[in-house]
Amino acid sequence: MAEFSRQQIAHELFKRYQGNPILTPENWPYPAHSVFNPAAAKLNTETLLLIRVEDMRGFSHLTVARSANGLTNWQIDPEPTLEADQSSREEKWGLEDPRIVWLEEQKQFGITYTSFSEGGPVVSLAITKNFKTFARLGALLPPEDKDACLFPRRVRGRFALIHRPIVRGEAHMWISFSPDLKHWGDHRPLIKTRHAYWDCHRVGLACQPIETPQG
Repeated sequence: MAEFSRQQIAHELFKRYQGNPILTPENWPYPAHSVFNPAAAKLNTETLLLIRVEDMRGFSHLTVARSANGLTNWQIDPEPTLEADQSSREEKWGLEDPRIVWLEEQKQFGITYTSFSEGGPVVSLAITKNFKTFARLGALLPPEDKDACLFPRRVRGRFALIHRPIVRGEAHMWISFSPDLKHWGDHRPLIKTRHAYWDCHRVGLACQPIETPQG
């Protein structure tokens, strides 16, 4: 019988920062129960985080923190940057889990986030140039849906969105397309859960899509 040698090759894609955590509720300029799940972007020369902040009631909003080196000396907005619009049924229970991409065509940042509506979580979109003023485009798709992010440019002439709807109790990753960032269709599964594997219950997007030479 032939003998085969097994070589172990270490691929260190990430190295955990020894100074973690970089931000905690103790750093916050106003009362906060927990801070987590930030989206990240480069704005001018700074690293910018748009952070999910859970308040003392358990409702979430989004707050910006900025740092020159992305590690220390964070400058946190003195009050929530994006809060739920209490007059909107789409945002009744808060805003969660943002993701940011630079939309070259619009010369603006696109922020997808989860709005908790009366009917469950929905995918919403806001546009900004400076993270001080925002244009809210509202909910893109019906509930129950979350874990969404835009592709940074059009794919074959259309904008593309990865998201995770709950269909028949199944939580797969889907992709949808739009000509204008408002009207979405051509929905199709992208990555499905696998029966009897660690990802049998649900799969979802982590960070924004990253373009490589292969696609």
